[in-house]
Amino acid sequence: MSIKSAISLTLIGSVLLMMLLSGIDARGIAIYWGQNGNEGTLAETCATGNYDFVNIAFLPTFGNGQTPMINLAGHCDHYTNGCTGLSSDIKSCQAKGIKVMLSLGGGAGSYYLISSKDARQVATYLWNNFLGGQSASRPFGDAALDGIDFDIEGGTNQHWGDLARNLSRYSKNGDIKNLEDAWKQWTTDVNATLIFLGLPASPEAAGSGFIPVSDLTSQVLPAIKVL
Repeated sequence: MSIKSAISLTLIGSVLLMMLLSGIDARGIAIYWGQNGNEGTLAETCATGNYDFVNIAFLPTFGNGQTPMINLAGHCDHYTNGCTGLSSDIKSCQAKGIKVMLSLGGGAGSYYLISSKDARQVATYLWNNFLGGQSASRPFGDAALDGIDFDIEGGTNQHWGDLARNLSRYSKNGDIKNLEDAWKQWTTDVNATLIFLGLPASPEAAGSGFIPVSDLTSQVLPAIKVL
């Protein structure tokens, strides 16, 4: 099997895994937006009503300790935080029921993962900067994207499955309401004056249940203190 074939097979499995675990219905028409300066704005693309998914392309630099960089071919300048203006366009698309994804890779760039740890670090970056996490420097402002698209045309075929699995862990643990409901049940059913919340210290420590520190301090702890 060639390297390119191996990459394709790995990515098909990864994308299907991400769609299933994040609850996204995989049916519908998708389009890549971001690599043609004459294609109109993101909001205009969504306003056509032709698409169910829009993949913002691309994040072509990441992995192996590199600073992740967006390239949107003139739509905005990531170096000057100029892409934060896309926040309103993303929300406009989502209000129409369109899923907006970030596409990794592309035909040119510098992207590869050198280890499972590297994949885990990239997943944490993606979650905090583009998905449901928190960061002081989110490239698209406060808009939270619906998922990640893998368009891996270069690099190696190593550790993409690790990246998908780490992202899926964040996705499964991203709903604070589920934890709040469980906490209410525990504290109601158990006759005790003091209840401790035990959590895995890392994604590897348990099959599920890991909560990033930023989400723990900003969402989970404030929520259970008032319940």
